[in-house]
Amino acid sequence: MAIDWDRRTCARRGHITYEPSEPLLRERLHAATAMGVAWRCLRCGDFALGTPHGSGPASDAPLVPRGRALRDLIILRFIAVERALRGVFVLLVAFAVWRFSNSRGSVHRFFEENLTVFRPVAQHFHYDLDHSPVVDSIRRVFEYQRSTLLIVAVALFVYAAIELIEGVGLWMAKRWAEYLAVVATAAFLPLEVYEVVEKASWFKAATLVLNILAVLYILLSKRLFGLRGGREAFDAERHSASLLEVEVAAGATV
Repeated sequence: MAIDWDRRTCARRGHITYEPSEPLLRERLHAATAMGVAWRCLRCGDFALGTPHGSGPASDAPLVPRGRALRDLIILRFIAVERALRGVFVLLVAFAVWRFSNSRGSVHRFFEENLTVFRPVAQHFHYDLDHSPVVDSIRRVFEYQRSTLLIVAVALFVYAAIELIEGVGLWMAKRWAEYLAVVATAAFLPLEVYEVVEKASWFKAATLVLNILAVLYILLSKRLFGLRGGREAFDAERHSASLLEVEVAAGATV
């Protein structure tokens, strides 16, 4: 069964009504009932009792996403949340690397002291802690120069900022954010492909597939870079789905 995104959104956020100043159009959008005047919702098309949320010329009415446009907005906001969460995570990692670069010596001592405590336990289970791949990897990190760690921290901060800006922009349905999302995501796809080929895992493969799908979806649905008619075709599609535009066209044929 198909999901009625219009009515589901109205049930959660409420109806949006508007009183156009054009007499014929106003007549088509309102109805007198025993409980009072009702106005058609610009999103779901149902009649809602009460004073309209706005009034004026039809050209000044809010362009309320409905139908496919509303579904696209919901998917876009899902991507926005994923980008924002990723940005917060990378920001925390960047902050940890920066703090580590400033206190590398004390952290190194703390690690070696605690490693001594766990060594008898590891020997009891016949595990060579001193030659463990995990321990060797951590010790190699302590050998990095402070300047190298600072460069990594700055790069992570920049990446986190891009992800957070991208997330906020996508949530607000800004077109520049859609371009940023496509360019930024596509730029890291070769690296993700290399990681999957070098050391495959289900998580890396799933992340790669999701990012490829996100790029293709935003490119095609938002008609970026002139695809499928570009910005003009995208705006025309949104206006064609507007309830007021539909009523204007219907009134013109009467």
